[in-house]
Amino acid sequence: MSVEAWSVFALFWVVFVTTPGPNAVNCITNGMTLGFGRSMVGVLAILTQASLFLLLSAAGVTALIAASPTGFQVAKLLGAGVLIFLGVRGWMMAGAPVRMDPRPARSVYIRALTIATINPKSVAGYLAAFSQFVQPDVPIWGQMAVIMPTALILTTLSYTGFTALGAGIGRLALGVVFNVWVRRVMAACFIVYGVLLGTATPPERV
Repeated sequence: MSVEAWSVFALFWVVFVTTPGPNAVNCITNGMTLGFGRSMVGVLAILTQASLFLLLSAAGVTALIAASPTGFQVAKLLGAGVLIFLGVRGWMMAGAPVRMDPRPARSVYIRALTIATINPKSVAGYLAAFSQFVQPDVPIWGQMAVIMPTALILTTLSYTGFTALGAGIGRLALGVVFNVWVRRVMAACFIVYGVLLGTATPPERV
């Protein structure tokens, strides 16, 4: 991969991982309720999903998923249901007294991994990246040696930033009276993402 191609890929990935979505909302929510240190387990889960999707993309599996309307339909409905459930639950609990969330690290990890994985539209992002930036006449795993570190480093920086933002909001709010509307906005985002996901169309290979 040339320096120019790498620069374009890096810019694409920055936009891909910094555009607010379910992962970002979950990181902000974790930061608010768990604190920065404990919330980094959620970032680790996102990196697990990103690594898996990058490897599957390199192997061509995401193309097969995108080409299966039935599989996409089932996945998107399950994903939409989970996101809407999390949003409704968060909205209902927004008025409850705020305490630091006692969830164990395993629960934080599994929730973050689930949220990162259930959105089939993320397949479109990986397909776009590989369709546009991977050279078919160059061995794929040699290109992955450049693509994976770049993607994972940028992913780490982005979601660490969202987590720090949530932790900052949490410190400000928990010190006085917690702003219920902040929590409701986060919950509403999950509901909106769930509805959008439920109406999504299968991604097409570029």
